[in-house]
Amino acid sequence: MRARQESCCFTGHRPGKLPWKYNENDGRCLALKRRIADAVELAYQEGFRHFLCGMALGCDLYFCEAVLALREVHPDVTVEAAIPCPTQADTWPAAQKERYDRLVSSCDFETMVSDHYTSSCMQRRDRYMVDHASLLIAAFDGTAGGTRYTVEYALSRGLSIVDLPILAE
Repeated sequence: MRARQESCCFTGHRPGKLPWKYNENDGRCLALKRRIADAVELAYQEGFRHFLCGMALGCDLYFCEAVLALREVHPDVTVEAAIPCPTQADTWPAAQKERYDRLVSSCDFETMVSDHYTSSCMQRRDRYMVDHASLLIAAFDGTAGGTRYTVEYALSRGLSIVDLPILAE
């Protein structure tokens, strides 16, 4: 594992909170994916080599894909799947579950934060990522929920934050 000072984590909304839901061909989604890829590239240029991803539906998977693409260009990049529990993707739509399985298997490291689902395992996963990083990239619209929790926790821990606002229009 890499040192915290060269590690970057990510938080972002799931499809239910995104204006385009699951339609990844929507121009706003494509623009967000470009902004995530640009933020990941900038983090690399600033010395970040290890990227932690919570592997949730939506923005987390966009982030994971962007980092895996960066690793194709920069082989010194490592990707860690921080998984809240073994059943995280069990109820997902089949195509998303296949995507998740493919992405997890492409990561360099896999950390299972809880050995079974609990009401707090998602927050434990978020704290794990923040506690092992010095930069947080956040795709966030300001609303209450897990992404906000992670941003607030990162602020309390002194992480630098790159804000990628999600706009309705």
